[in-house]
Amino acid sequence: MSNGRVLVTGAAGRLGSAVLAELARRSRAVTALDRRGPAEPAGARVVIGEVADVAAVREALEGVEGVIHLAAIPSPLLASAEEVFCHNSAATFTVLEQAAVAGVRRCVLASSYSATGLPYSPRRLHPAYVPIDESLPLQVEDPYALSKQVDELTAAMMWYRHGLSSVALRLPFLGHLEDEIARRAEAAAADPGPLGTELWMYLDVDDAARACLDALDRAPEGAHVAGVAAPETLASEATLELLERYHPGVRVRAPLPGRAAPIDLSRARALFDFRAERIWRPVP
Repeated sequence: MSNGRVLVTGAAGRLGSAVLAELARRSRAVTALDRRGPAEPAGARVVIGEVADVAAVREALEGVEGVIHLAAIPSPLLASAEEVFCHNSAATFTVLEQAAVAGVRRCVLASSYSATGLPYSPRRLHPAYVPIDESLPLQVEDPYALSKQVDELTAAMMWYRHGLSSVALRLPFLGHLEDEIARRAEAAAADPGPLGTELWMYLDVDDAARACLDALDRAPEGAHVAGVAAPETLASEATLELLERYHPGVRVRAPLPGRAAPIDLSRARALFDFRAERIWRPVP
């Protein structure tokens, strides 16, 4: 897309704040929509309102050429099942529908690795195969995972309904390398088991912000789903050893040397040339 104004929903959140900073670095005009004002709007036009509120979304879309939709309840543990699913699904439908009606033709939305169903399942689930990819069979058992599955389907429908191109980014755990990711790696070193449902994956929030902007600007027309993550896990042990211990019998369809993350990142590379830059390294 051109260097036109970008609407960021959920702009006060962790990823939203990083996206605002990345937009400022690229000298892009931005509108920030959130139920509370961003701490550092970085020159953004700020609209305070709910993302499922048609009037607030229409106001925020004035003069916008692209949308990065990040607003959501980010876990099934933060509200009732009904609230998590209904809020997230309604927000995505409202933002994408109103964006398309307003003439926007490109958007990026935050999906999640949780769409696979593995991270929040009440049962211990195992992926059908590794490296996982966008065709992995989903095993959805929680309302957050279901909302992300529906978000991806909503984005696909908007392409057929309005010609609104989209990239739904399946994001893993996000944090800052020196802070949340370092603490998570320390916990994994002590006991890697609890992170087995997330396949020990992560992505630095600044890399995630770059992925959002690059996907918005570079991806071809159409509705796409793309997994992004750092190319290595935050565990200190070899990936194949961890898989054997915590996902016994999982089918390994491609080499996973050393600490390679068990995810196929080729679609994100093909769509918008994504490569993570901020990589955690275990202390010798």
